[in-house]
Amino acid sequence: MSLNTFGHLFRVTTWGESHGPALGATVDGCPPGIAIDEAAIQVWLDRRKPGQSRYTTQRREADEVEILSGVFDGRTTGTPIQLMIRNTDQRSKDYGDIAEKFRPGHADITYWQKYGIRDYRGGGRSSARETAARVAAGGVARAALAALLPELRITGYMVAMGPHAIDRTRFDADEIGRNPFWSPDAEAAEAWADYLDELRKSGDSVGALVEVTVAGCPPGLGAPVYGKLDTDLAAAMMSINAVKGVEIGEGMAAATLTGSRNADEIAMGPNGPIFASNHAGGILGGISTGQDIVVRFAVKPTSSILTPRRTITRSGEETEIVTKGRHDPCVGIRAVPVAEAMAACVVLDHLLLDRAQTGGCRGPVGSA
Repeated sequence: MSLNTFGHLFRVTTWGESHGPALGATVDGCPPGIAIDEAAIQVWLDRRKPGQSRYTTQRREADEVEILSGVFDGRTTGTPIQLMIRNTDQRSKDYGDIAEKFRPGHADITYWQKYGIRDYRGGGRSSARETAARVAAGGVARAALAALLPELRITGYMVAMGPHAIDRTRFDADEIGRNPFWSPDAEAAEAWADYLDELRKSGDSVGALVEVTVAGCPPGLGAPVYGKLDTDLAAAMMSINAVKGVEIGEGMAAATLTGSRNADEIAMGPNGPIFASNHAGGILGGISTGQDIVVRFAVKPTSSILTPRRTITRSGEETEIVTKGRHDPCVGIRAVPVAEAMAACVVLDHLLLDRAQTGGCRGPVGSA
């Protein structure tokens, strides 16, 4: 299986399976001299790890990261950073009943059709467990961004669960970390709790909308035509398990607007250009504008559910399947820290690309 690496200069290769002894990431291209240790990465992994509330899988994993290379005396050396997270709470027996069956909505059938072999224990490589490695790599990217762009802030949050969306007039950034749904709307979080309890008890699952905002990103990151910042952000988000759609800024809703409404008017401010709105999501022509970058994506309902579904076996026999084990009733919850990590990796990658190409040179605005 190839194509397990993403990024251009800041490159991340993830490895490992859901029920193997360990998983992790090899991070190449991180600048030297960045202060980092396992505790700095662990803080991000702790936000993603399972079993922290009744609304996520009850698999109990400490998700403790180990740095095996690329760091000396608490600083990156510029050489590949090897990160490892051991699996400690696998229950492979939970999947014995589906060894010969394909779970509807899951990658089982496509992995089998492509490779002629699949790890049915939790989905193997297709499991969302793989995202722990991404979050670890994102911790490295965040450390580098903190040194290179100290004003930059990456914030992820859920804006909808199933048909129930937040009220943006109640948006409170401080509320995001106070509830198990990463919701900026406290009232919506309460409603989601009741809604998800009912679904969980009935053996079903639901999808979600997740939004990530990157504040403090300087203008000039990204390049036309095939090196667009939004292209790489969209690809990064789409690569997350269960994501089925990605938007930048106004996204699909831009198709309903007129040009006069959609174009973000520009004025001259005391410190440079200012925009009257942000329908573009902070990116124009694939290049950051200096406004907040806004990325939004849809996560489908978890495919592993207790509700019986019709399927077939490897030999083509029609049957029913009920997926036992421990699964997220709304996988969008734990997708939030994963999305933040992917955004960090992409922004750092493009920062390094820009420095390599332009050396930080910028066209002056407002000066003679």
